[in-house]
This record gives sequence, structure tokens and C-alpha cells, in this order.
Amino acid sequence: MVTAFMDMVGLLMVLPLLPFYAVHLGGGGLVVGILVSSYAVAQLLSAPLWGRVSDRFGRRPALLVGLGASAIAYVIFAFAGSLWVLLLSRLVQGAGGGTVGVIQAYVADSTEPENRAKSLGWLSAATSVGVTIGPVIGSFSMGISEHAPGLIAAGLCVANMVFAWFFLEESHDVAGARASGRRAVRPREVVWHTLTHPGEPAPRMIWIYSIGMGAFQMMTALLALFLAARYGVTEKTIGVVYAYNGAISVLARAVILGRAVDRLGEARLSRVGQVLLASGLVLLPLTWQVQGSASLDLTAFPGGLGQVEIPYRTLALMGALALVPLGTAFTFPCVTAILSRVIPPYERGVYMGVQQSFGGAARVLAPLWAGWAFDHLGVGVPFWTGAVLVLGTLFMGVGIEEYTRPKPKPEEAAAVAG
Repeated sequence: MVTAFMDMVGLLMVLPLLPFYAVHLGGGGLVVGILVSSYAVAQLLSAPLWGRVSDRFGRRPALLVGLGASAIAYVIFAFAGSLWVLLLSRLVQGAGGGTVGVIQAYVADSTEPENRAKSLGWLSAATSVGVTIGPVIGSFSMGISEHAPGLIAAGLCVANMVFAWFFLEESHDVAGARASGRRAVRPREVVWHTLTHPGEPAPRMIWIYSIGMGAFQMMTALLALFLAARYGVTEKTIGVVYAYNGAISVLARAVILGRAVDRLGEARLSRVGQVLLASGLVLLPLTWQVQGSASLDLTAFPGGLGQVEIPYRTLALMGALALVPLGTAFTFPCVTAILSRVIPPYERGVYMGVQQSFGGAARVLAPLWAGWAFDHLGVGVPFWTGAVLVLGTLFMGVGIEEYTRPKPKPEEAAAVAG
């Protein structure tokens, strides 16, 4: 969790600034979409390979190399003087970011099946804290220098590598996997199986995850431009919005998710998350149409602020934004936990790498469409497209409950058979 947290702080220091850097260098909505998608392209290609490497040689070496690639990418970002160099930094960073599936496999290795959704939720909570802190640090460091966000992020990556080298133990039984004599499944075999057998449990989970991630990425890619166009948000204030979303995500994953899993189960809770995510995407562009304001009397507070007018549209925006992290907090950990149940332990790395690869493909296509639609069809179209796609995946989760029921222990199975 510490390793994932530090990595996310560095990523979110630079991600909210990316649209502003692109516009400063002469880009528009489509260029921003390409830059965001380029990360996903590199991740798409590297994630299954990282997964297979981690299955064969261990999770820890794969994570260390990925962190090193991210540090190099941030240095390139710090000194990018053209859109092409900015694109290069995103590609290198995406190659390092292909280890997300390795981190998820690490968690699955280390926890019992019934606790994996909660553990993945805690992992996501740690990264969400990074989502909360990273943008604030990135916006603040802009006051130091335009190079500071990238350089500070690179320094955090180096510190993270040192921490992981000394404190991150290996979770995967590499020797046991080799002694089993089973042939290591190749990434292309898993990809082909997912494409040709979409009705089977593991492919279904991969498709739900990737479609949901693509919809979420549509919003992420253009949120800064949407808020700048409608609410006057700038590169110095966008960090507050990401911090707000990150705080809700941390609360949902660290406090609510575990109890919700115990009450509803992974399959039902994932569907609740999909509905919440779609609702947030539908409502977000409509918040600008809300009229009126609320008056608050703050004269009793220190500083004597007096009467403060808060537009209803701002409150509506906060509500719509809150639905998105709630939806992703309930959907992604549950879907990944179910995936870990339906695949053998010695194939977790490659399957979760392929899940990230399919998610990467969605993150490639979704921002491209979102950027073009934002420029030519209207600011709300990308968000509404994502909502429709997410609602469509509800049908893919039908009947998945049977794979989340605890399997009887060997002695219990023997007693029943007797």
C-alpha cells in the first residue's frame, strides 16, 4: 500500500497539469485526448508482459523496474518543450504503469479469497490518498517552477524504489510454480480467450472492468477542460477538485467498501457501483443548468465572513462529482476480486495484466472519442457516452454470484460426501 501510494502521488502531481501544458504548447481537446491515451497505449502493450514476468520471476522485481521507468518519465515531463516530448514522457510512464496488474496480483497472493475485495479496496484507498495529495502538491509546486512538478515526482519515485527494495517482500511462490510443472500461459493466449469466449467468468470480469475504466477515463481526460469552460477552474485550482474526489474515494474504499461487501457481496456491490458511476457521468454536464443560490450566515465564524452566497450549481457539481469515485470504489475492487477467484494462482499475474491491457485499450479509445466529441459535438456528449457504456455492462454481471460463494474446505467437503 505504501509503494502504491507513493507511486500515485507522483502520477497525480503531473496528470491534472497535463491538459494545461498541452494547451500552452498549442494543443486542444483532441491533443489532450491523444496524450492521455498514449499512457494507455504503452500500458496496454506492457501490462501482460509484466504479468508474465511476475509469474515467472516474482512480483517484486517487476515493480522495481516499473518504478524506475516512471522516474525517467517524470524527468522527461519536467523539461518537455514540445508536444512530442510530452508524448514521449507519457509513453515511458505508461510502460512503467503496466505493473498495476502486478500490484493486484501481489494483493491476491497475500490474502484469502473472501478478503480480497476488502484488501483491494484498502490498496485503492492508499492510491486514492495519493490522488488527494498529488494534485495539491503539483499545483503548489507550479509556484516554484514549471519544472518542479516533474522533478519532485521523479524524486518520489526514486525514494519509493529505495523503500520497496528494503521493505517489500516477495509474495509469489516462484519456486513452487516452477515445480508444479505447469506451462506458463502466454499473454496472447489469454487475450485470445477473452476475445473469443466473452461469456466465461474471467473474460466477463475483464470486459466489465475495461468498459468501466474507459468510461471513467472519458471523464478524467476532459474534466479539467470542462471545469475550465463552465466554472473557470485553472491549473492553480484544479488540484482542489481532484483532492475532493480523492477524499471521497478514500472514504468509500477504506470505510464503506468492506462493510458493503459483507452486506451485499462482491457481485451485487459491483452492480451498485456501476449504477452510481453512470449516474455521476449523466449528471455532471447538467449541473451548469442549475439556477439559484443558497445564502449562509457565517458572521459567527472567526473572520466575520457575513452572508455568503453559494450557487446551487456548485452544490450540484459537488454531488455529481461524488457519485463517480463512489461508483469506481465499489466496481473495480469487486470485479478484480472476482477475477482472482476464477483463475489459478500461478496465472494471476498474466490474467490481471491482460485485464489492465484491456483497460488500457479502453483508455486509448475512450479519450480519443471524448476529445473529438468535446470539440465537435458538445461538452456533455463524452460523459453521456460513458454512462451508456457502463449501464450496458450490468447485463454482463448477471449470474456471477455463484463464483463469489466461499468454497467448502477439504474436511467439510469430505464430511458432506461421507
